[in-house]
Amino acid sequence: MIDLKFLRDNPDLVRASQRTRGEDEGLVDQLLEADVRRRDAIAAADAARSEQKSFSKEMGQQMRTASDEDKQRLREEGKAKAERVKELEAVLAAAEQDVHDFQMKLSNVVEDGAPAGGEDDFVVLEHVGTPREFDFEPKDHLELGESLGLIDMKRGTKVSGARFYFLTGDGALLQLGMLQLAAQKAAKAGFTLMIPPVLVRPEIMAGTGFLGAHADEIYHLEQDDLYLVGTSEVALAGYHSDEIIDLSEGAMRYAGWSSCFRREAGSYGKDTRGIIRVHQFDKLEMFVYCKPEEAREQHQQLLAMEKEMLEAVQVPYRVIDVAGGDLGSSAARKFDTEAWVPTQNTYRELTSTSNCTTFQGRRLKTRYRDEAGKAQTVATLNGTLATTRWLVAILENNQQADGSVVVPEALHPFVGKDILYPKK
Repeated sequence: MIDLKFLRDNPDLVRASQRTRGEDEGLVDQLLEADVRRRDAIAAADAARSEQKSFSKEMGQQMRTASDEDKQRLREEGKAKAERVKELEAVLAAAEQDVHDFQMKLSNVVEDGAPAGGEDDFVVLEHVGTPREFDFEPKDHLELGESLGLIDMKRGTKVSGARFYFLTGDGALLQLGMLQLAAQKAAKAGFTLMIPPVLVRPEIMAGTGFLGAHADEIYHLEQDDLYLVGTSEVALAGYHSDEIIDLSEGAMRYAGWSSCFRREAGSYGKDTRGIIRVHQFDKLEMFVYCKPEEAREQHQQLLAMEKEMLEAVQVPYRVIDVAGGDLGSSAARKFDTEAWVPTQNTYRELTSTSNCTTFQGRRLKTRYRDEAGKAQTVATLNGTLATTRWLVAILENNQQADGSVVVPEALHPFVGKDILYPKK
């Protein structure tokens, strides 16, 4: 949710942000107009209440000596003033709701320097590692997963439907090892490990900005009015909602390990093979609460953590600066890391880290006290440290001509094997 004072002081900047996103800049003027109506309504309601209070005081004095006829007149006048206050309070409530509704529609202000445009207008910031040249025809991750006894899509579909799967044997160990390695790295870096709920209330889901344009991606349990999370970011963002937290000793950092769920609505025909785009997956998500002036530095630290983890699992990757139209409503800036997928001859997203500035903190009413003791809105950031999709890049980049896959050295202690061989 955008800061109204910031909007009043910088309307052109917010309009430019909307253009960068490819979104309606007319929302800026609609919100400004609604804000003027709200402030006028506040003034009118306050004046009416003040007038009613003064009249009530005078009425009390006059009633002692007034005739019956004057008493009746005074009562009717008092009743009229009370009714007027109710009317103006109703106008104020409606005006406040209008402001809130427009605030909820307006996306976060894009950080200066982020590229404009849509999904294909990202800027490549760096390449790390060189895509491998194979002297044999590489297999895709599903063919490898099935031959090695790691992935069972057929029975996943039989049990749960399309885009579900079983990770079996060493496949399960690979995922658990990857997530455990991520958890260890997060804990060593000072993150508090969390296993959060995967069902959240509507106000928490809305507070993170996920009930906007992409609401159809979310599973909703209507009978309980709860949402299944698509990332533990949602639960971690809600952890300190309606609280004033202590940031006097620095940022508060959490790492949430959870299963995640996405409907993948509108993705018919996209990445239907294997485990790239599925309805359920596991993920370890970093989440940070900090002072707004610290957010950019924290963002770079999250990106550094992601890069360290990718290098540990030995896959070539690139870092991109995501364009405004592909940020999502909450993020002011987002960096993705994309691993090379040999059989697709392209890079595919494995991690994402977003600086949400005060957008989520304002919606969820999470604050801290500044040096003067005044409550201020926190900034929030998030970043993925490991997720199921990583298995795609790990398997394809580490395969051998005989159909085996070399286990990245960092995962040896968790998997218990150096090489995974095809099942006979």
